[in-house]
Amino acid sequence: MRASDFSLRALYEALDAERQARGLSWAAATREMNGRAERVSAGRHQMSASTVKGVGKRTVAEGDGILAMLRWLNRTPESFVQGLGDGARLPEVPAGKVLRFDTKRMHAALEAQRVARGMIWEEVAKEVGLGVSSLKYLANGGRTAFPQVMRIVRWLGRPATEFTRMSDW
Repeated sequence: MRASDFSLRALYEALDAERQARGLSWAAATREMNGRAERVSAGRHQMSASTVKGVGKRTVAEGDGILAMLRWLNRTPESFVQGLGDGARLPEVPAGKVLRFDTKRMHAALEAQRVARGMIWEEVAKEVGLGVSSLKYLANGGRTAFPQVMRIVRWLGRPATEFTRMSDW
């Protein structure tokens, strides 16, 4: 964990402060977070209260879940990274949709920057602070995690919101 990483501990503290200020249990707060991306189908994954409560004890957390937590707080990912400021506001999410990271777009941006700077993947990985395979895996369009995603957007010099998309699931 780097001092300049996204702080999962600070996120937990902000969630807990907001939950207490609104007089909510963890279960009620989690229902509200899940409700931001209304259930689309019976198979849609919902965060559990234990997942939300445990975020401050983790070193890594699933990116899409963190986006839901950030939307509930009305905060940006950058606001939890020392030295990045507030960043761009997360987009509104229509009913029946969920906000996810667009890892294919993120990989394309990394590739473009890598080529423009005349770098090999090993050099990019060293500067970003992740493994080469982690960076190349983004091309598959899968999920990503915090704090890794913020290391990538910081290296790219772009706001995290540029790499989000709406999804049915």
